[in-house]
Amino acid sequence: MALLERVTTLIRANLNDLVDKAEDPEKMIKQIILDMQNQLLQVKTQVAISIADQHLLEKKQKENSDAASEWVRKAEMAVDKKQDDLARVALERSISYKELAESFVQQVADQKIQVENLKTALSKLEQKLAEAQNKSDLLIAQHRRARALGKASDAQSTMTDSSKAAGFDRMKRRVAHDEAVSQAKAELSTDSVDDRFAAMEKEDAIDKLLAEIKSKRAGQATT
Repeated sequence: MALLERVTTLIRANLNDLVDKAEDPEKMIKQIILDMQNQLLQVKTQVAISIADQHLLEKKQKENSDAASEWVRKAEMAVDKKQDDLARVALERSISYKELAESFVQQVADQKIQVENLKTALSKLEQKLAEAQNKSDLLIAQHRRARALGKASDAQSTMTDSSKAAGFDRMKRRVAHDEAVSQAKAELSTDSVDDRFAAMEKEDAIDKLLAEIKSKRAGQATT
């Protein structure tokens, strides 16, 4: 029956594998527990119905068996009264009831097997549900740790990636070069100012010497 197939699937389910494959482990765990609870309720209901059916079949079997015996008693009574025709009718009915009783024997046997199968499934499902409930927090915690380790590994891989490391080194060299160029420009700018002041001082010195020469020459010309 479909119910037992669904229950068997849940019982055989590997909780660890389901959680590992799930995109949302917490949601998966809650869904599994909910499914088990729903199936458990259905199995309990089916067990109760099957037991009730078994009792009904057993009752029908006994009623037909008792009826067969009763018609045999009536046939015996008819024989005692020298009424063979009536005895034959009674025996015919007895046989019919006996056949019905025998058919119910097989139905009762089949029903007992179904009841036992359902009870076994119910017991296993209860154990699986208890396991899922007990493991839920543990499985979720394990998955969270695994996810955290995975992220840490990814981060470490990113940091140790050779191409990215090479790019980082190139950037460092470029920054260092730019700093050196800026410093050189600043130094060149400073040197240019110093040179200009030095030129001005030189011009002043030349002007003074030239004035002195002109003054001396003017004095010589006068005498």
